[in-house]
Parts: sequence; structure tokens; C-alpha cells
Amino acid sequence: MCHPMPQAICQLRNTPLSGDKVLDDQIKKWIKWDHNGDTLAQIMEAVKNEEWDVLRCRLCRRISFGTAGLRAVMRAGFDSMNELVIIQSSQGLCAYLKEQYPEESMWTDRGIVIGFDGRYNSQRFAELTAIVFLSSNFRVYLYKCYVPTPIVPYSIVRLNCLAGVMVTASHNPKQDNGYKIYWTNGVQIIEPHDEGITQAILDNLKPKEDSWDETVLCSNDLLCDPYNDVVPAYFDALKKEMSCAFLEANSKCQLSFTYTAMHGVGYPFVKLAFAKIGLKPVLPVREQIDPDPEFSTTPKPNPEEGKAAMALSIKTATCKKSPIILANDPDADRLGVAEIGEDNNYKLFTGNEMGALLGWWTLETYKLNNENADVSSCVMVASTVSSKILRSMAEVEGFTFHETLTGFKWICNKVAEERDAGKKVLFAFEESIGYMVSTNVLDKDGISAAVHVATMACYLRCKKCMTLQEKLRDIYETYGFHNSIGSYYICRDKNLVKRIFDHLRTFDDEQENTYPTSIMGGEYEIESVRDLTTGYDSSTPDKKAKLPVNENIQMITFTFTNGFVITLRTSGTEPKMKYYAEMCGKPEDKRWDELIKLTKRMTEAAVNEFFEPEQNGLQPKPED
Repeated sequence: MCHPMPQAICQLRNTPLSGDKVLDDQIKKWIKWDHNGDTLAQIMEAVKNEEWDVLRCRLCRRISFGTAGLRAVMRAGFDSMNELVIIQSSQGLCAYLKEQYPEESMWTDRGIVIGFDGRYNSQRFAELTAIVFLSSNFRVYLYKCYVPTPIVPYSIVRLNCLAGVMVTASHNPKQDNGYKIYWTNGVQIIEPHDEGITQAILDNLKPKEDSWDETVLCSNDLLCDPYNDVVPAYFDALKKEMSCAFLEANSKCQLSFTYTAMHGVGYPFVKLAFAKIGLKPVLPVREQIDPDPEFSTTPKPNPEEGKAAMALSIKTATCKKSPIILANDPDADRLGVAEIGEDNNYKLFTGNEMGALLGWWTLETYKLNNENADVSSCVMVASTVSSKILRSMAEVEGFTFHETLTGFKWICNKVAEERDAGKKVLFAFEESIGYMVSTNVLDKDGISAAVHVATMACYLRCKKCMTLQEKLRDIYETYGFHNSIGSYYICRDKNLVKRIFDHLRTFDDEQENTYPTSIMGGEYEIESVRDLTTGYDSSTPDKKAKLPVNENIQMITFTFTNGFVITLRTSGTEPKMKYYAEMCGKPEDKRWDELIKLTKRMTEAAVNEFFEPEQNGLQPKPED
């Protein structure tokens, strides 16, 4: 690529700067370092127009690791996703890996795996990452075609790599992209690696001359496409999870499944997966099966968004008289599920409801496949904002349940810890429609989840004459009714978000750790408060939280005396203030309608009193 920097420097010499030394230094660095004509022009145009506040936001603060790695809008700036930031991030990751694995033979023998999705610039970002590592004498397994996110962590373990990078923004809008890092164990990075890599990035901000050298991608002995070594093995491992009885049921069952990739990468993989385990081919939503970075038929490509995002899926399923819909998000690590109901409308299962169903399914299959199975050695895991249905199941069945921080990086590091301790980890999930069935992939996996949901549906229909909805009711009858409500408000003002949460922490005359003690004028009392932003927990003897603390994410959980729990938190990737509420009933409590009404009433009251959305001008979640 021809470097446009000399012309930009000449232009800059004739252009007055802001007079702010810190900002002007950052402007000069960008002009000197950026080799991309488009992003270079964006900065030069902002300088010409004297947009100093815009430049200060973009150049004087840096993108940081959140719940899902680096993720931001694609534009010029150190706070955004662009070629320069990708190179800087890759140089930092490379330097950190060299520090952790100082023997050069480790770099050339084990190396790194890199994948990308169908978004704008994803392949380019992946190739630039590969250039950085190849220039540092690393073996690079670079996929030449789109792959689902779960393939990268699977590849790390399969190929014994030192680390992996997936270029994806998952279900974010089209203008975003991201950079997801996995460690040697095939799990997303957590502390201390995230802090170590962050520091290594800061220590390696200046791009090396060969960081832009595309010639290293040609005829390089250290570069290869791992597809043929990895993807068939992934499907073989998926098949091994299924017993012969399930495979036989799949081949005989007449259920049909409508599938959408939401303009992402999932369809070829779901198609192969269904064939591998004997399921009938899915009925694809034709308008959405091919990767399309515009997301032309669904601007919010996330099954979690409800019927607005699923409109074409429902239309296709209705036309084909297909009772079940399976929907992957664009990088195919999440799964949305819907089923036709008695009223001929499709019910969209929440992540918590599917967590209950898949939790039951993994336990059921473990028992069926292992005569005299020792359930006490089994483990299931869920994040703290997800339903406590697995905890209720564990109390009855005798397996171990663990709760973690939000995000599959926390979930799967706990999974790896339990697996390495000799436990059988059956299942892990998060309410945001992310599921890990088995430990083949230590991340949420929308491909394997689709296969397991389809197999479960066939098993229930052919062996039990039950629908998924009927089985869910049966689970609640056995383990207690769990009613969850979750949604969000949009707030792009970070200072306002902080004021709202800080107000909850200083509720009594601005004194610290004086949180609300009730809602609705004292009608419902709060038993305990846990604040994972500050580390305060009123329920522990030392008032300190047991789960890790993250001061960069706002997160407070209120537990009420009647069993109602609500967690308020900010998103690590989007401008959302989220809330997660649940009422956990006992098996003997059959007043489900009353519990539903009470959950709704308390959720509305808590959100209105704690967020004060009208007074604070918060934008509600768009209606379906």
C-alpha cells in the first residue's frame, strides 16, 4: 500500500494546531503512523475544521478491553477500531506472548490462530494481525474464509497454539468491529493477561516498518490455513457428544427447523452440523443466509432483540409450517430459539428459559449415557445476572453449581478450573442467549447449541410427546418456577450513568455505602446489596464481595427479603444500562400467575426508583 503520510505531513506544516500540547502531540503521531488514506483524511479534515473536542475524544483516550475484548466503531482515532489500532494491539499482544513464552521455538512451533467474520474490514484487520506476527517469526494459522467465533478457541486447543484472535463485533451494528483475544487454554483473556497485554500495547505503540508489509503474506512457510485440520475435527467432536440413540431419533423425527444466520457466517456450519448428526436439513431464511456487512434486512442483527429482529424468520417458518426457529447472531456464537405455540404464534425463548432447558438436557443425556452416573462429580456454571434455575436444579439433583461475573471469559475460566480439577462440566450459560454444551469449545457456541436444541426437540417429540414449552413447564414443576425480566435503557452520557449509580451508593445524605433499603415506600424491603464496581457486599462478614471487582463496569445487585433479585449494570460493549430481575419460586409454590405479576410489579418499581428514567432522559429499549 502506498503510504500517504508525506503529503499529510506537508499539509500539517501549513495548518495551525490546537495549542494543546498533549492533543497536538497525538495528532502528529497519528499523521506520522497511520498508513490508511481514509482514516488519515478523517483526522486531517478534523484538524482543518478545528474540531478539537472531537480530536481530543478520539486521540487522547484509548480503546480498552471490555467484556468481549476490544470493540468499537470503525473510524480514525485511538479510541476506535481501525488499521493503526489493530497493528498497535497486535504488536502489544506479540510482545506479551514473547515475554510469557521467551523460547523462540515456541513462536515458530505453536504460534497463533486468527479468524474473522463477514463484517466490513474484518478480513483486512485479520491480515494485518497476521503480518505483525509473521514479521516477528511466529507461526500463523490464518483462516482464509469466514469462520464462526467458536472455531478460534477450538483451534487453539486443537493446534496447541499460544493464543488466538477473532476479528468480530458479534451482534453489534454494522459500523462496529472488534478484536477478541483467547489465551493458550482456549479461553478469553482475563486478569492478569488483559492488564499485561494492555501495558505491552502502550509500550509498543509505534508501528514497526514491516507491520504494513503485505508481502509476508505471500509464500511464507510460517503461514497456513488451518481449515482442513480443524473444522472436520470440530464436527467429529460434536458427533461424539451424541449417543447412538439420539442420532437414530434425529434421523426418524419429522420436525423441521427454520434457520437464520442473520447475514452472518453460521449457515454453512449449521448445515454441516445437522448433516453430521443425522438431522433433516434446516429451512434457511434465504434473505439472511449469506454474510452481508450491511445487515440489510435487520439493522440490529441480534436474536435477543426480539420479534423485530426475527421478523423474516417468523415469516419463513410460518410459510413453511416449521414449528421451531433457530437463529444465530452474525458470528454464530449465540443462539436464539422460537417455537410455535398453541395460539399459532411463535414464542421466543429467553436466554434464561433456554438455559433451563439445556441444563435439563445435558443432565438427562449424562444420566442416559452413563449407567449409575455420579452426578455429584458434575458441574454447571452461569453468570451472576443469569437465572438461578441451575442452582435450584443442583439443590435437588446433587451436582455443583457455580456463579461467575458477567461474560463468557469469566464463565469459561471457571469451567477450565473445574475441568482441570477432575470435574465433569456439563453446561454453562448466560442469559444473553450464550450456551456452552460440553467442554469441546471453552466459549459460547451457537453452532453446537443449535444442534443440541434440535436434538433435544426431536427427543422430546419422539420419546416424550412433548414440545419445548411443555418441557419448560415440567422443569418449573420439578425445580420451582423462575420468572425473569430483563431489558435496558440507552444512555450515551457516561457522566450521567456514573451519577445515577453513584447516587445509589450514597443514598443517605451522600454517605458512602448507604444504598436504598426498600422500594415502593417500604412495601418491599432489601435484604442485601452487592456492588461489584466498588467491591462492597452487605451480606458478607467483612462487607467485601467474593466475586472479582471491575471499577470500569457499573454493577449493583439488590436482594429482597421475599426472594426477588435485581441487578443493574452497564454494558461493556454498548451504551446500555441493563437490568436483570428474577423471582425464584419453590417447587411447592404453584401460584405462578401471582409470581409473574409480583415480578413485573417489583421490577417496574425498582427500575423507576433506581434509574429514574424520565427524570434522567433515558431512552427505553425500542419496542418489538
